[in-house]
Amino acid sequence: MKKYLLITIMLIVSLPAKAQSYIGYLTDNYSGVNGVIANPANIADSRFKTDINLIGASAFFANDYLGVGFSDLTSSNFEYDTDAKLSLSNNNNFSGTVDVLGPSFMFNVGKKSSIAIFTRARTVISGNEFNGKSIDDLDDSIDESQDFLVDEGDFYAAGNGWAEVGFTYAQELMNKEQHFLKGGLSLKYLKGFGNAYVTGRNVTINYDASGATLPDSSTIGTLESTGDLSYGRADGYDSDNYDYEVPDAKGFGVDLGFVYEWRPDYADYVVTGTDGVKTVMKDKNKYKLKLGLSLTDVGSVNYKGGLIDSYNINNTITQDDYDNIEDSDDLQNLYTFTQATEDIKAGLPTALHFNADWNIKNHFYLNLNTDLSMRSAGENVMRTANVISLTPRFESKWFSFYLPVSSYQYSGMQIGAGLRAGPLYIGSGSLISTLTRSEIKGADIYAGLKIPVYYSQPKDSDGDGIPNKEDSCPKDFGPIENNGCPWGDTDGDTVLDNEDDCVDEAGPVENGGCPWIDTDGDSLMDNEDECINEAGPVENNGCPWPDSDGDSVLDKDDECPNEMGTVANNGCPEPEMTAEVQKSLNEYARTILFTTGKSTIKDESTPVLVDIISILNEYPNANFTIEGHTDSIGSVQTNQKLSENRAQSVLKFLIDGGIAPARLKAVGYGESKPIATNMYKDGRQKNRRVEINLVK
Repeated sequence: MKKYLLITIMLIVSLPAKAQSYIGYLTDNYSGVNGVIANPANIADSRFKTDINLIGASAFFANDYLGVGFSDLTSSNFEYDTDAKLSLSNNNNFSGTVDVLGPSFMFNVGKKSSIAIFTRARTVISGNEFNGKSIDDLDDSIDESQDFLVDEGDFYAAGNGWAEVGFTYAQELMNKEQHFLKGGLSLKYLKGFGNAYVTGRNVTINYDASGATLPDSSTIGTLESTGDLSYGRADGYDSDNYDYEVPDAKGFGVDLGFVYEWRPDYADYVVTGTDGVKTVMKDKNKYKLKLGLSLTDVGSVNYKGGLIDSYNINNTITQDDYDNIEDSDDLQNLYTFTQATEDIKAGLPTALHFNADWNIKNHFYLNLNTDLSMRSAGENVMRTANVISLTPRFESKWFSFYLPVSSYQYSGMQIGAGLRAGPLYIGSGSLISTLTRSEIKGADIYAGLKIPVYYSQPKDSDGDGIPNKEDSCPKDFGPIENNGCPWGDTDGDTVLDNEDDCVDEAGPVENGGCPWIDTDGDSLMDNEDECINEAGPVENNGCPWPDSDGDSVLDKDDECPNEMGTVANNGCPEPEMTAEVQKSLNEYARTILFTTGKSTIKDESTPVLVDIISILNEYPNANFTIEGHTDSIGSVQTNQKLSENRAQSVLKFLIDGGIAPARLKAVGYGESKPIATNMYKDGRQKNRRVEINLVK
């Protein structure tokens, strides 16, 4: 059992990894599209017109179990058993990731918004709560002559690899001179290409050197184990053909961030154009203090049809059983084994980031950054190592240099260095520590190439706030109203004295420098009043509303302003019922069905009557008679009464449906007005009818 557990643990620990990306470089205001990794709000109000990342890669690993010196790693005489420095505890951990930022770009949308599209490939691993002392005991191998106890307890290890395509939108949220706020959101489509995890619960291994007595009275060691082990993975490996297929795995992720800037010298960065519009210089950092807060990697990748092997290792085996373990089939014979096929969800390494950046003076800055994992240890959980970094830097448009000093969870204090020179960025958050220390528990490195397109600085020779290209007097300080040339304005109304009709009385430019008046007293100034000498409402630009067709409905309320109508019909003429409509109305009415020999309307006739109500409502001022007719079967008196009652039933239904009673009259004609012969069944059926006719 030992060798398989040890191989699994060492394989996971040895994977290349990174937890924090591009340490030092992401504090740079010229990191461009790369900045969305730490905070999607970074690309709004950036120093770039556009920025294209060609390729970038970052790798990081930290652990609190194993430490080696750089000289040891490069020496051919390095021996793990003697030269490696172990920090053993009952809670050892490791964390790491590889992060490749592929082709990505950002550009501005208008003056306040920016978007970015980025591609990334990432591998994240993490392991938590390993008992380092137990691992060391296993690595020393079982001494058949000595008892030992391994109390591993609970432990977790997981790895996930995926690619992502992201879209970022960032925008200014507040710009009140000294106070500036921007926010950003990244939405990411995820494609998983590998996931595996190992989880142990209450695992113990107790070796008794003489635990069992053989028939020849000799003894043999026994290995008593307890607990549960689970091994889950995406099922994409064909063990027969040694072929790996990308699993059916996808998901979505979200990053959200905000950045606040305090700009005490805001006025120094304002440029006024000849149109009077004030804009803030895009090529300059304007803050004294910048604060950023972001939450990244919220989401997960769902692996369809993963495999989960579960072992209950509550058993006692002999030394011979242990020595005969060659593969997983042997383990399944010794311990209770189950295998399940189900979807596996691999959560992203969600982290909270806080960043504070202080502009000490000119090109010199000091940055404080913290990365805090929001994931707790658990089954198939990817966690980043918590980090706090203090990074002094020199920053300019084409060159920046960083010296990050960081404290990493698991690996301790690290000192690094990095630089950006035009399209190249390269560095490490642990470079100096790696080269100088005798014990290294973590390291990182990054490098990349991009195509930056920066904003340029507008030139203003006379310092009047108007760029030279828009200043008619670039060497003479002058107001924007005179295109940068000096002139006088006695009444201070921004209209030059040579153009002001009221030099000593301030007035708007539109009225030649004189104040506007209201000639007709309708509260609308003459400059906005289309009827200066005739009072009218503001809604009609100071003119009275007309009544073009003279029907007493003003044009603003008249739906037929050029055709005389009635107030009741919103200024339009009442519609007239045509012969076609009358015919259609009676065709509907004749289909009304009654219970045989009674005036009760059958339910199936309700839709017909509803349609009749709709037709009558189209002619609100028309009156109608409801006429009931019967065939000649029965007495004249009976038929007369039946026709009247049926007409009244229809009348009541129409009134209940909303038709005014005054518009309707019910009449029964009995058998007196046949429209077909009563000798035959078809004729009698036609005579049993209801008609609805217009009263002319």
